[in-house]
Amino acid sequence: MKKYLAVALAVLALSGCEITQQQQEQQQTQTPPTTAPITPVTPVPNIGTPESAGQPPVQNIPQPPKFQSIDWSATVQPLVAKMLQADGVQAGSVLLLDNVKNSTNGSLQTGKITSAMHTALASNNTFTVVPASQLATAKQAMGLSPDDNLVSRSKAIALARQVNAQYVLYSDASGNVKSPTLDMQLMTVPSGEIVWSGSGAVQH
Repeated sequence: MKKYLAVALAVLALSGCEITQQQQEQQQTQTPPTTAPITPVTPVPNIGTPESAGQPPVQNIPQPPKFQSIDWSATVQPLVAKMLQADGVQAGSVLLLDNVKNSTNGSLQTGKITSAMHTALASNNTFTVVPASQLATAKQAMGLSPDDNLVSRSKAIALARQVNAQYVLYSDASGNVKSPTLDMQLMTVPSGEIVWSGSGAVQH
């Protein structure tokens, strides 16, 4: 009996060892894999604004200086007054006044000069200025654009004949566009003779 008990105990002991070994293997297979250690991220120090970081402060771009606007009325009126007092001008004549020619070194709003000349001549008793509507019709009849500036004296005289004008006031702005000089010439239509001329610097 003792021998059988010893054998039974040995079998139980062996089977217990196998169970324990199986449990250990199962625990090893169920144990999650070891993860790599997480390295803490070192926070980046706040460098602050560009001024605090040693960079130069942002500077505002200075505005370019504004040029004084030209007072065309003050520029034109003295010249027109002298023209109306010129010798040999027949009162009651028809005058052709077209856009001023731009001979400056830049862009110039010649329409403002022409408008100032019309205003200066509006109340005169010497000339009857050709209306703008009649001038546009005459340009169309001659095949010219309504915005065509009479860049040549011959073209201006031809247009004056078309509207039955006796005189043409030919004007030209020249020189520096910031401070141009205005030249005027009063010509007779039949012959193209210059009966008066004048020039003056612009007024600001």
